[in-house]
Amino acid sequence: MAKRALITGITGQDGSYLADHLLDLGYEVFGMIRRSSTETTSRIEHLEDRVEFLQADLLDQASVVKAVETARPDEIYNLAAQSFVPTSWSQPVLTGQFTAMGVTRMLEALRQVAPEARFYQASSSEMFGKVREVPQNELTPFHPRSPYAVAKTYGHHITINYRESYGIFAVSGILFNHESPRRGREFVTRKITDGVARIKLGLAKELRLGNLDSERDWGYAGDYVRAMHLMLQQDEPGDFVIATGRTHSVRQFLEIAFGHVDLNYEDYVKQDPRFLRPAEVDQLIGDSSKAKNELGWVPTVSFEDLVVMMVDADLALHGA
Repeated sequence: MAKRALITGITGQDGSYLADHLLDLGYEVFGMIRRSSTETTSRIEHLEDRVEFLQADLLDQASVVKAVETARPDEIYNLAAQSFVPTSWSQPVLTGQFTAMGVTRMLEALRQVAPEARFYQASSSEMFGKVREVPQNELTPFHPRSPYAVAKTYGHHITINYRESYGIFAVSGILFNHESPRRGREFVTRKITDGVARIKLGLAKELRLGNLDSERDWGYAGDYVRAMHLMLQQDEPGDFVIATGRTHSVRQFLEIAFGHVDLNYEDYVKQDPRFLRPAEVDQLIGDSSKAKNELGWVPTVSFEDLVVMMVDADLALHGA
């Protein structure tokens, strides 16, 4: 009998790639979506005949319980969150409701109606924030530097708490930055590749960005969802850092992206103080040796190939 999986946040980048991956593995996939006045399903349009969608909202406990009852899942992947760091400064309470308390609502629903289900929580490298050591692993202390990161830290600890208190198979993946052509345009990587495509095609003249020296450990989202699935197939629940172990600056991202279309980024990029964070995080670079040793997981797409993939996808999107 096919395994059943419930994905919250299925309309997002990771949710859509995870749904692709689980369907390829023969799963029955259920996707939890919020009722919204704007259409947000573009990333999963190709899956609409293969996924059963359930309307529920992480702010509404009863609807979450009903979704879990209906799906009767073997595995729950909690990817839904208010996940854009700058928005967490302007909407800190809402971010806490979705990104922190939403985890508790999912865990409570699981505990009440599907205690045998396995639970994956999407944690974030942003929890490390003002880092205590480089690189960061599963034992590195957290020092979150944004309302988003604080909320994610709560979600991480409440997942551990339910695992230890109720014997639930609950794990957290501490995922470092992961990008793809399905990334939202508000994120700096997609903002860059979309801007490169527009500038190359004569649709824009400049690109405004914040801190060009900010460094991140960037990987490919399609690789990272494989790790999520592997975590729920283990004999014992545990938390894992998922990262490439290589760090790059926004400036390096720009060099590759503009260079791919034979342009020099310095001719087009303007620094704009509006895009600077109130508190910048330090060097985020992950040590995923535990995932390599215990899950057999390694990333397959290099940073350079990822940037080129995203630029090519945006050129195609704009009609090149």
